[in-house]
Amino acid sequence: MKQPFRAARQRGFTLVELMIGMGLFLIVVGASLALFSEETPLFRQQQNLTRLNLSLRNAATQFQLDVVNAGTGYFAGANVPNFPIGVTIVNNDPAANANCYDAATHTYGSTCFDALNVIATQSGVPLIHPTDIGTNCVSTTSSTLFGNPAPGDTAAQDAAFFKTGDQLLLIKADGSQMASVVLTKDGKASGAKIQLQHNPTGANGTNTSSNDPLGISTNPNNKLGITFCDTDWILKLSPVQYWVDASDQTNPRLMRSAGGSTDVLADQIIGFKVGATIWNGTADTDSATYNYVASSYAYDYTLVRSVRISLIGRTPPNNDPKFVFRNPFDNGPYQIQGISIVVNPRNLSMND
Repeated sequence: MKQPFRAARQRGFTLVELMIGMGLFLIVVGASLALFSEETPLFRQQQNLTRLNLSLRNAATQFQLDVVNAGTGYFAGANVPNFPIGVTIVNNDPAANANCYDAATHTYGSTCFDALNVIATQSGVPLIHPTDIGTNCVSTTSSTLFGNPAPGDTAAQDAAFFKTGDQLLLIKADGSQMASVVLTKDGKASGAKIQLQHNPTGANGTNTSSNDPLGISTNPNNKLGITFCDTDWILKLSPVQYWVDASDQTNPRLMRSAGGSTDVLADQIIGFKVGATIWNGTADTDSATYNYVASSYAYDYTLVRSVRISLIGRTPPNNDPKFVFRNPFDNGPYQIQGISIVVNPRNLSMND
């Protein structure tokens, strides 16, 4: 006798099977999340290192482009066979400045870093000869300079190139002496001459840092002078300046200023040193090593022929207690990278 037909029973997951499946799923997901959480900081560290590397390399490239052209513009107009000056360097000694670095907070102050000024003349501005009214020579100890306009120009035309705050370089025709002043008024025509108002220099040609922000004449040296005559030159400068802005000591930033514009080249800079060699150094001292104190060559920047720039940067500090890494430079909770370049300004090697 045939058995009655029975429909096949539809089976699903039992509660036990579901719980086992969910448990396995949670184990796999948990392991994945744990691996992800471990890898995320490593990935972030690698990103920070890559960003740091690129910023240092970009800064080094900018240094090379600017410093190699130091001294541009003198020869074309001022026919000086031995270029007077291409860079000035402000050196700081971190070891001598107690407030430079705070090891407890890993913060840096402005006295930790050097500064570099690349000197060049302003293109398109006529180079004029100094001459006083009634005489052939001017003195920078006076607050007023006069100059003859360039051939074919009127005094009013050339006076319009000189504005308040412009820094000028006066140099002898043979480059033997120089002086630097900052204008306190716009240039103007005075009869057939150009009148330039400025803060006077000292009797030895020195000036204060506020009246000479490029540091050309802030320290006495044997290249400074005060008397310039109608065969000498007045040049309007267009410098490039590098320094570290440590107003936020948790994030010192490398700055570049040129043409009235200031830009940030790199963040988290913890080392910026600039050294120089001089053309007449002896074999076992100056020409063999770089001087990191400008007084070692008596602040005579006309001797500089090679510049070495060293830069150290860091990744953002990581204060997570789980981050146990400490770097060998300052024992801070961040990774560091450094770069160093040597640049020989191509305009400063003549007549040596």
